[in-house]
Amino acid sequence: MARRNRYYSGPVSGNFDGTRFFIEGHSGARTREVIKWNLTSSPKRWPRRLNNGKYPLPPQRVTGSDILCTWVGQATALIQVQGLNIITDPFFSKRASPLRWLGPQRVRPPGIALADLPPIDIVLVSHNHYDHMDLPALRHIAKRWAPRIVTPLGNAAIIRRCRAKSDITELDWWQTVTVSGFNITATPTFHWSKRGLRDRNHALWSAFGIETGAGFIYFGADTGYGDGSTFRDIRQRFGTPRLSLLPIGAYEPRWFMKQEHMNPDDAVRAHLDLESATSIAIHHSTVRLTDEAIDAPTQAHREALQRHDVPKDRFRLIEAGETLSVP
Repeated sequence: MARRNRYYSGPVSGNFDGTRFFIEGHSGARTREVIKWNLTSSPKRWPRRLNNGKYPLPPQRVTGSDILCTWVGQATALIQVQGLNIITDPFFSKRASPLRWLGPQRVRPPGIALADLPPIDIVLVSHNHYDHMDLPALRHIAKRWAPRIVTPLGNAAIIRRCRAKSDITELDWWQTVTVSGFNITATPTFHWSKRGLRDRNHALWSAFGIETGAGFIYFGADTGYGDGSTFRDIRQRFGTPRLSLLPIGAYEPRWFMKQEHMNPDDAVRAHLDLESATSIAIHHSTVRLTDEAIDAPTQAHREALQRHDVPKDRFRLIEAGETLSVP
């Protein structure tokens, strides 16, 4: 008998078999592969701690046609557009782990402290991995501002554990919700979900497309590249993004991570598939999850830009705490 889903009860669909979510052609990391990686892994050493550069805090809000984006760290970014403030996958804890004393530990503090965030209106939570769904951070944000939280199917049951008073909207892939005039759509990614010991793929994962009057914004969250069709589908459905946030880290060894995480070359190809006007690199240099060195993604990103003849101002590396005014 199939195990009952812990978070979601809904009809069988093209990405849900009645118990688990899936994406066709993508098996995800299997237990035997995890064991093999753990037995054969030779991770590069990371520093115990790095300090961020000094950058001015972002403004409380921006209006008109301006878009500001501040990278906080990992997949956390503050997007400010048309008077609203959006935060993606807020991760502020010291560890990406259910335990305070064990698990992957961040080596650099958040680029903006929780206490220094401007008012948050919308929170996007892409999936339930601990470096993307940080319940203490969500509790703080919800208690302070009660923003609208948008997340894929099954994740609300977990988020409610932090006793968030915010309204939570769950979306299936390609479903859209309108929040304060912005259309927010959950879009497919090549990834997976797991929060505990017996909940593998019991909640959906996604990226997000945000339609605003100042342009289309794509938050790529956490994903493998696949054949690139997910990014080309985005461009065909919504047009070319004015801003894309694309992950470039946590990709070694490739035999194991290729399905789940893009490397910098994949990310540059995704940027080209999207025909993004401006992209920003995320999901790197914050917490060691895989085998590559801390500076490997940024170095490989620069090389990939040269290899694909992409100007560096079109796909930006910005520092934690740095704010980019999007052209």
